[in-house]
Amino acid sequence: MASSRSLTVAFFPEGAFGPTNNCAGIGSVLARRGHRVVFILEESFAGTLEPKGFEERLMRLTPKPEVEEEPGQFWKDFIRDTAPQFRRPTIEQLEGLIRPIWEELIAGSRFVNPRLEEIFDEVRPDIIVQDNVVAFAAVAASGRPWVRIVSCNPLELADPDLPPVFSGYPSSPRSGWSEFQREYRRVHEDLWSGFDEFVAANGAPHLPNLAFIHQSAHLNLYVYPAEADYDRSRPLASTWHRVESCVRDTESSFELPEGLRDGGEGLVYLSLGSLGSADVELMNRLVEVLAGTPHRFIVSKGPQHELIELADNMWGQEYLPQPSILPMVDLVITHGGNNTVTESFHFGKPMICLPLFWDQYDNAQRVDELGFGIRLPSYTFEPEDLTGAIDRLLADDPLRTRMKAIAERLQAAPGTEEAAGLIESIGRDPQE
Repeated sequence: MASSRSLTVAFFPEGAFGPTNNCAGIGSVLARRGHRVVFILEESFAGTLEPKGFEERLMRLTPKPEVEEEPGQFWKDFIRDTAPQFRRPTIEQLEGLIRPIWEELIAGSRFVNPRLEEIFDEVRPDIIVQDNVVAFAAVAASGRPWVRIVSCNPLELADPDLPPVFSGYPSSPRSGWSEFQREYRRVHEDLWSGFDEFVAANGAPHLPNLAFIHQSAHLNLYVYPAEADYDRSRPLASTWHRVESCVRDTESSFELPEGLRDGGEGLVYLSLGSLGSADVELMNRLVEVLAGTPHRFIVSKGPQHELIELADNMWGQEYLPQPSILPMVDLVITHGGNNTVTESFHFGKPMICLPLFWDQYDNAQRVDELGFGIRLPSYTFEPEDLTGAIDRLLADDPLRTRMKAIAERLQAAPGTEEAAGLIESIGRDPQE
């Protein structure tokens, strides 16, 4: 049911393509329903959403550099510089990679708070929708109803009977869980404490213990299909709703390049995301291994595209309209980012997961342990591991039938529509 009045909805996604695309999918539904949709974007994303019919308000998470930036350039540079950490076990990544990421995110939250207050005063949104992993005090202190979107693996919502987030550990057995949790606390407790003091000093509630973001008292959404979700020992609060997929319809159409239309056995989509693809050494190794197969590949080359030379059985560009490509392919090779994983479910595609950092390990493990694909070690796989996984998944007819049924169910009830309706309900009655 749509709201009886036009709402002003301010979307505030993290400065990366995944959360921004999620929010754009929901925002396009709200705009079609007659609402005013404003996106609060990091300056490097300026002009990316206006052509899709949205208003933009710009901000910065760091001081302005002397040279012009590409969209999300700060995080591309950060990941490029920290890429050696990708090769370490997840428990060792906590200090060398996960904490530095939290530190940068928290620094951004502190820096941007005055600007966010200005934007909210100017735009006067009825609802604020944020898809971030850290709190922004100006959101919770605004006095306006706000919505939290979790576009990472659901292990971000902790449960004592589930593996620790960022670990990539299996659901069973529980070996290593306690050690990982203790190390996480050791590495992050002081950082959390200082950030908690900051958000409280700026008018927001105190943070939950060792959490870097609040739950909304109004509405919380997380994006994951039911077939891959986790069984919890403690139910989530009634404000939480699962949105099973969140696929935008704002992308351009895609026509299969002539060189890939004929010949070859399977058609495979390869994407390590806008950040993972910045690891040129890994991308080039994948190209070398896949060049020797009888399959065809569409490759998302990412920000370092000029340094990646594709083989004859491949075609690719810097950025690709992923939702327009996935329906065409037979299989997806992915870093395990939440957007690509949930979109692969939406279109019924098995996955080979090569996780690098953050929740990608958790997604890869979940896909593997439930039989929706295969998890491989991103840097130590043997060529036959990858080529064998492709052949096995392409030949797995029962899995393809299973994935097709999931896709039909998800496409029959678009998550973007559901999320838009839930956001509208907050606009009708903020106390609901």
